[in-house]
Amino acid sequence: MTGKNEISKVAVIGGGSWGTTLANLLCGKAKEVDLWVREPDVLEQIRSERTNHVFLPGVELDARLRPVGTFEEALSGKDLVLMVVPSHVFREVLGRLKEHFQPHMCLMAATKGIENDTLMMMSQVAEDVLPGINTGRVACLAGPSFAREVSRKFPTAVTIACRDDTYAKSLQRLFYTEYFRVYITHDLVGTQLGGALKNVIAIAAGASDALNFGHNARAALITRGLAEITRLAVAMGANPLTLAGLAGMGDLVLTCTGDLSRNRTVGIKIGKGMSLEEITGSMKMVAEGIKTTRSAYELARRVGVDMPITAEVYKILYEGKSPKKAVKTLMTRELKAELEH
Repeated sequence: MTGKNEISKVAVIGGGSWGTTLANLLCGKAKEVDLWVREPDVLEQIRSERTNHVFLPGVELDARLRPVGTFEEALSGKDLVLMVVPSHVFREVLGRLKEHFQPHMCLMAATKGIENDTLMMMSQVAEDVLPGINTGRVACLAGPSFAREVSRKFPTAVTIACRDDTYAKSLQRLFYTEYFRVYITHDLVGTQLGGALKNVIAIAAGASDALNFGHNARAALITRGLAEITRLAVAMGANPLTLAGLAGMGDLVLTCTGDLSRNRTVGIKIGKGMSLEEITGSMKMVAEGIKTTRSAYELARRVGVDMPITAEVYKILYEGKSPKKAVKTLMTRELKAELEH
């Protein structure tokens, strides 16, 4: 690490669309960027053609980006390990690279999800798998940021959460570019829950759109979805203002309305009558909201927070309830004041 707490050498773990995009972005800022790629064919393609046709087609990758196939290569001499793998394999992958992780390294999660079995956020999984890690050097990245648009250098704003202010500012400087604006916060809980739970609401929004329920319904889902996400986050110690920011409202609006949203697409297919098995079988990339719905439903029950939209999405995905019946359930709930739970 050069300078006081400056981060200059980065290992990006995960060669999907988001991992490839972030690695490519960092090539213009860091001295060294290695991208660990699981799939041998994708690894070879990046090496030989400087593109990732499978997950990020049409984007030319920086010549300085080094794709690697082992964790030893990826982590050697690095300051930052950036995890960009799906939440359901986050623990397993972190466990495999653990022997190469050094005490001085920062670990950042750009994964938006909640682990099914433990109901842990990714920062908690990291601290569980790496018990000796300095918790001030555990960070997460969230906010409205479709990989496709960032890869094309469209203006984007995100938030990095990190408990240590010095490292937060160092990460902010590392990721900032003229098209990628970065804010910082100490609120790991709110940032991660906003990033994860918006995917559940996006499934509901997609189903609503497929049923032609209109813009009013979508706006109601976004607004009431934010209310229940905020309730859970605050109950778990988050700052409510975090959920009014990029990691909350910003990401929620994007994912519920954007055509590039995989989770909204899942909802659209559900609304058109496709089964969950048919949907997952046809998808190349992971829609985090499918698994996160189960985690969110169980977490709300554990904490004792009312999350009616999340509960209905859970029943649609895992109990076979029809989207139309779910809408009726939501619309005929007991009347109450808006700011009540």
